Amino acid sequence: MSHKQDEQRASPSNYKGFVAGVFSGIGKLSVGHPFDTVKVRLQTTQKSQFRGPLDCLLQTIRKEGVPGLYKGATPTLIGWMFMDSMSVPPPYTLRQREEPTRKEADDGIHSMFGSLTYYRRLLNENIFNPTTLPYTPGGIQKIIPPQEQEAYRKLPTIGHAIAGIMAGATVSFIATPVEHIKARLQVQYTVDKTKRLYSGPINCAQRIYTSHGLPGICHGLSATLLFRSFFFFWWGSYDIFTRLFSQHTTLSTPGINFWAGGLSAQVFWITSYPADVVKQRIMTDKLGEGRRFAGWGDAAQTVWREGGVRGFWRCFLTLPLLSEHFELTVW
Repeated sequence: MSHKQDEQRASPSNYKGFVAGVFSGIGKLSVGHPFDTVKVRLQTTQKSQFRGPLDCLLQTIRKEGVPGLYKGATPTLIGWMFMDSMSVPPPYTLRQREEPTRKEADDGIHSMFGSLTYYRRLLNENIFNPTTLPYTPGGIQKIIPPQEQEAYRKLPTIGHAIAGIMAGATVSFIATPVEHIKARLQVQYTVDKTKRLYSGPINCAQRIYTSHGLPGICHGLSATLLFRSFFFFWWGSYDIFTRLFSQHTTLSTPGINFWAGGLSAQVFWITSYPADVVKQRIMTDKLGEGRRFAGWGDAAQTVWREGGVRGFWRCFLTLPLLSEHFELTVW
């Protein structure tokens, strides 16, 4: 079979990854966005404005209706479709996850889908378990025989964790403008639409770009990169949970993916939530004149002054964990 025929046969998997990302984004948006709106509003306001998540929810519905909970949903949907396709690999068996095939790695290069799978392969072949050993002083490079390569195939947990950081950094360049515009729309409290600063996501992006250029659109990039570096804990713990469930339970592969995904998502939020609070403060800060935060440190200090340690965990126990539960059910 020719190389061209191989590519034609492989191409449907690329579309499957994209289509899966589309439906994953729609499902998560439907059930998760209202939770996110309440979370962002609580993270970026004084305690005096809302007594808690339920009060924020009721006030939003009473003053803005149910559509108020879906402010910023359009850029979120578009962003999730591409980010899910780029960073989240399809469900694998334990062996497939540890030994991504060459085709999967090529798909990650040629279609940008599945960057996590690509980074796993890259790290496994070049750092953790190379199939060729470094050159000797005599200039001879030893190739590990196929019968001995079995012991070199498994990517260790630290490799999965590092791949998570790399995938998080990759999607940050899409996530930053998406989350920036989303957050600004979510904190518009004016009931009269004609008096709102932004009439919608396109208007918001246009106004920011006109006044502040591309740096304005990507405001909060460094905070997003820091926040998504905690994918280290997400995908590292996902590997640990997957191994444990595979070795000590009789769960099916979908069952293992569901429980490992749910538990690792909680690990992610437990470790990353303070960084998310600071990120939201930065993204909803004024641009240009009246800007409060010169950088991440200024925003973190403000959160500390206003609420101490609790300020970094406001709304944590009720919303992120609950929203992850519903979103993972869809995923």
